[in-house]
Amino acid sequence: MKIAIIGAGAMGCLYGGKLSAVSDSEVFLLDVWKEHVNAINKEGLYMEEDGALLHYNQLTATTDAAEVGIVDLAIIFVKSTLTEQAVEINKAVFGENTVALTLQNGLGNIDTIGSKIGMENVIAGTTAHGATMLGPGRMRHAGVGKTIIGELSGTNSERIKEITAIFSAAGLKVEISENVMGLVWDKLLVNVGINALTGITKLTNGELLKHPEIEEVLEQAVKEGIAVANAKGILLGFADPVAHTKDVCKATASNKSSMLQDVLNHKPTEIDMINGAVVREGNRVGVPTPVNRLLCNLIHYFEKEK
Repeated sequence: MKIAIIGAGAMGCLYGGKLSAVSDSEVFLLDVWKEHVNAINKEGLYMEEDGALLHYNQLTATTDAAEVGIVDLAIIFVKSTLTEQAVEINKAVFGENTVALTLQNGLGNIDTIGSKIGMENVIAGTTAHGATMLGPGRMRHAGVGKTIIGELSGTNSERIKEITAIFSAAGLKVEISENVMGLVWDKLLVNVGINALTGITKLTNGELLKHPEIEEVLEQAVKEGIAVANAKGILLGFADPVAHTKDVCKATASNKSSMLQDVLNHKPTEIDMINGAVVREGNRVGVPTPVNRLLCNLIHYFEKEK
């Protein structure tokens, strides 16, 4: 299978590296970071994992989608705020039968991608892995978790089965979901509880639970999200999303969330697609979301700092 990873940050490199080790797979990393692209092409991709240093050199990185051409599968890992731009810039990899899989954070990515390539070509999913960039061509696999994917229609299609088989061969634990929007909201609620708080406190995921006052804010933010999801008729996959969020904190205890990394590096965050999405959807269904609004305001304050 010919695979393009659109957005070769930490998560994109994690999946790209793992998938490149599967026989009969051809993996391309697409990214705008030229130094990173050059390092991968020159020396390969280095991944720290469980105290070991893994080396992947059976993949190609580029800034130009035209060099890749049409692929079978495009996995999109760019920030939600860049989804439309990324699909447009990399349109050369999308053919009539190309499947686009979004494993991004936040709400709205499915519709954005579908508006560009057709909703019938989009599948969605979530990942519970944690990863951190260490430098050009080098990253750390900081937390292991499941990848869950599904057709928007809820069907158990042949293409879903094929992608699942490839992920499994790469050593990625994967499941198929028949409730993809519930899946997206499940992941959203985890991010709602973790990302903004880590960005504000500078704590790792696991450290959030060591401070009762911070843990309480996590609980309230997720509960607001649950209330919004219920009002929208979303079928969530976890009986207790708050407990699930805490379990993710524990499973990725040493991980610095993507939002914390953005705050530390003075980059724009995905706050408006995560906690901000809860606020927007809450306004639409008449559910108050003061905790999430406060978290949004605080992250926007940190984004202004240089």
